Amino acid sequence: MTRKPSPPVRHFEDYPEGAVFELGSIRVEPDELLSFARRFDPQPFHTDARAAAESPYGGLIASGWHTASLMMRLLATQFLSPASSLGSPGVDELRWLAPVRPGDELWVRVTILSARRSASNPDRGVAISLIETRNQEGTLVLSMKAVNLLRCRARA
Repeated sequence: MTRKPSPPVRHFEDYPEGAVFELGSIRVEPDELLSFARRFDPQPFHTDARAAAESPYGGLIASGWHTASLMMRLLATQFLSPASSLGSPGVDELRWLAPVRPGDELWVRVTILSARRSASNPDRGVAISLIETRNQEGTLVLSMKAVNLLRCRARA
């Protein structure tokens, strides 16, 4: 089952196991790549074009944390609903699998791996999802498993 979400109101029940959400794309802006790296991850292959050209990457690449932030932007605006999102206790298996370059277009897909109502808080559920981020060539550049806490629909 594949769903193309817009930002509707969603609750735990709207994230069933097996559901797939295509979140659209976001562009890696060259100036943002440099700005993020200079502030948060000042390694030469992220901040200095000359040094990056001589690195094993052959040119500038985005910080993995910048890539994760771009993914999070789409997750927050296209997947999580303000009506139900209660945050996350964490992520597992975060992997940066291929370099992300200035100008890349990143696409995000979320697959619900499991969804269960909380035993201790029955007004909410726990969804575990696989998040995959690919570039314009279809190369998987980031993957992770996320745990999200979500409000359930109010019962009549």
